[in-house]
Amino acid sequence: MSLAASPIRYPDVASRTVMTRRGWWLVVLNFLIPGAPQVLAGNRRLGRFGLGATLVLWVLAVLALLAWLFWRTALFTIASTPWTLWLVALVLAFYAVLWVVLTLDTLRLVRIVKTAPSARGWIAGLTTVVMVLVSGTAAYGAYLATTTGGVISSMFIAGPTEPPDENGRYNILLLGGDSGPDREGMRPDSMSIVSIDADTGAAVTIGLPRDLEYFPFSEGSPLAEVYPEGYGAIDGCEVDVCQLNSVYTEVELKSPEMYPNAVAEGSEPGIEGVRDAAEGITGLDIQYYALIDMQGFEALINALGGVDIDVETRIPIGGDEDNNGVDGWIEPGQQHLNGYHALWYGRARYGVAGGDYERMARQRVLQEAILRQFTPTNVLAKFQEVASAGAETVKTDVPQSMLGYFVGLAMKTKELPMGHVELTPDNGIDPTDPDYEYIRQLVAEAIAPPATEEPAE
Repeated sequence: MSLAASPIRYPDVASRTVMTRRGWWLVVLNFLIPGAPQVLAGNRRLGRFGLGATLVLWVLAVLALLAWLFWRTALFTIASTPWTLWLVALVLAFYAVLWVVLTLDTLRLVRIVKTAPSARGWIAGLTTVVMVLVSGTAAYGAYLATTTGGVISSMFIAGPTEPPDENGRYNILLLGGDSGPDREGMRPDSMSIVSIDADTGAAVTIGLPRDLEYFPFSEGSPLAEVYPEGYGAIDGCEVDVCQLNSVYTEVELKSPEMYPNAVAEGSEPGIEGVRDAAEGITGLDIQYYALIDMQGFEALINALGGVDIDVETRIPIGGDEDNNGVDGWIEPGQQHLNGYHALWYGRARYGVAGGDYERMARQRVLQEAILRQFTPTNVLAKFQEVASAGAETVKTDVPQSMLGYFVGLAMKTKELPMGHVELTPDNGIDPTDPDYEYIRQLVAEAIAPPATEEPAE
């Protein structure tokens, strides 16, 4: 083969101009089409392997883009399966090593000592930057994949999926467990149900006051046999106060044998007791639950970089009902709250007009604010902190196989207004003597699909 036929493979090594121009071409080709420099100027077997791997990566990238545009739920499902994430990690680790090998070989092919002295540093520097950028990105992607797979395996169960209820909705029980340093044990101080349309993502939150009394349990519940007329309605209950937030304590400490399969199914006896109570109160079939530890919640908010809240009322930090011993205040107005202040925004009930009911409303505001700010950008920016805080904060029985589906559904929910049903005196509900038929009516009306106008005849 003549020199003119292949100047890149057989360059004029005596010409610094030719060698410099050739060096820049090889470096750029290595970045744009890894493997091409080897095919043109080096080991063709290595080059063909590199080109094949590059082509496969491009095809996978195009398929991922198409899936993002047209089959997003399927993409989320694949990306949230632990074994798939481990496979992705192995593939990315392979590409990280391959790009290092190809880049170092490209630098050898450049024959940098034959290039112009003024260009040597730039060529070597750009080659190094490209290697670190490309291989480093792949290595970091492998790290994210393995970390995510570990978090999913530890946080979500490998159990069967549940279908939507008869109204085409998923109903998820949200429990805020307060196990702070000033409290003994854990009890659910915050309880609500998020009801989500399985197709549109339209969501309604139903706030459950912790001081509800005499509530029924769902049909078939072991607690319904013990309290056929409602919780504590006949001879009281097994704990001091027979209210909604007492169910967890009673079942967990006094009668966990009522729910022998709870732990094996990713739950706890106390949580299952609260689920049966929430179903009896609202008439909804609750497929899943999520328990959020409020102290870990503080770390999660910090990991996300804080949360923006429009504070309507001055909120005390600490103290009692007379504001004695207050450690500070959250002032009204638009505030960017860190984890500590966000926790007190959702937790404080003393020294605030409305007490528990006003606190319930603030917790809904906080939930929506977190949903809006829980974006891929925020999560990826501080992934390790978010993953660590989430694993320590959230306990749920949502199965791993449903995670991708719910991620896609949550993205729809973020774009829609969220409805609210607060079971409070403002809605005509006396927690000491509730009308549960009226409560179920309120819930049914809130989750009913909007009526469509019939076409005029």
